Amino acid sequence: MNKVTIKITKIKEKAKIPEYQTDGASGMDLCACLEEDILLEPLARKLVPTGLKMELPKGFEAQVRPRSGMSIKHGITLVNCVGTIDEDYRGELCVPVINLSNENYTVKNGDRIAQMVIAPVTKAEIEVCSELSATQRGAGGFGSTGY
Repeated sequence: MNKVTIKITKIKEKAKIPEYQTDGASGMDLCACLEEDILLEPLARKLVPTGLKMELPKGFEAQVRPRSGMSIKHGITLVNCVGTIDEDYRGELCVPVINLSNENYTVKNGDRIAQMVIAPVTKAEIEVCSELSATQRGAGGFGSTGY
């Protein structure tokens, strides 16, 4: 298992430092840091603060993903499905959540609202060309290989 060090700063005293829940977990939980509860009505979107700032090492990103339990049990997921935190971002970590259920949901201080995966970044070099190599699939997309 590869390890990398990230720096975390609490900007609110009651903020919870992200942590892995099991030895085999690839994502660490991000928790809400709230002065008051956030009511999420059906289809409502809110930005949930964590009370944390972070410094990633050069060449890494943090991917913010939904927690599967919140998604399946309560219909709470991320507005942008997976968020990217770039290595040069130094603002507060906030999580854009949406309630896709038909019922109200209340986010409380300390709730685990998302998970964060640290990943290396590969930068692409773009080569502009006049044609691409042929493949068996070609331009087939959106179901062209089956369901």
